[in-house]
Amino acid sequence: MTEPSKAPVGELLAQSLLAWGIAGSVERTSDGAFRIHAGAREISVERATGDLPFRWMVAVGGRSRGAVSILALLRQLRAALDPGYAAKRVRVTVAPPVPS
Repeated sequence: MTEPSKAPVGELLAQSLLAWGIAGSVERTSDGAFRIHAGAREISVERATGDLPFRWMVAVGGRSRGAVSILALLRQLRAALDPGYAAKRVRVTVAPPVPS
């Protein structure tokens, strides 16, 4: 396995673990995937094939899900590693101005 710091995505994943306060490690496999080890969890992150509408595939506990962006990848990773994490979503809609 190679060092994650050789790839920007691997370094981002490793730094994200630090920022979230999650003890773990990120390794890059020979086929280019990333393996994240944190506690008893092992998560696999790899580039999606060209025929899929996703950029990344995230496998947790034998279940694989697509992530359309690096932000979606980080959201899935955080949710899998931190059960207390509550994702905050923002909705922006067009509405008439509120009278003052």
